[in-house]
Amino acid sequence: MQSTEGSHPETVSVEISGYSKEDARLVFEALARCFGTDRGSEEVPQQLHETRPMVWLGTYDVTDAHEGGCPPVHLDAPVDADVQGGYWAVDRFRTTLDSMFTVHETSASGDQERDLHLRLESR
Repeated sequence: MQSTEGSHPETVSVEISGYSKEDARLVFEALARCFGTDRGSEEVPQQLHETRPMVWLGTYDVTDAHEGGCPPVHLDAPVDADVQGGYWAVDRFRTTLDSMFTVHETSASGDQERDLHLRLESR
């Protein structure tokens, strides 16, 4: 993955956490329909502990946007997502998330990169 015009990073890393591997799977599948990803289609979130929340990871190339739009996704419960990347890439990624979910930004930080903590809910 190379930088667009060499001016900014184009990938974002996403950590999804919660109690539902099914909701995590739905989020990852929806994101894979929107962007290129390092996650294979056979990679599905696994629940390794019955009572503790899990964290699942993926990386997305926001310059590799797929045609056809990104429709809203129905989740059974809210999902927490931590998104890290360059300012341009995170802003573009966030715009896509807004089209698929109700997004609540609980915190943001960063100097060279932007880090967002988000709560994703069904639209």
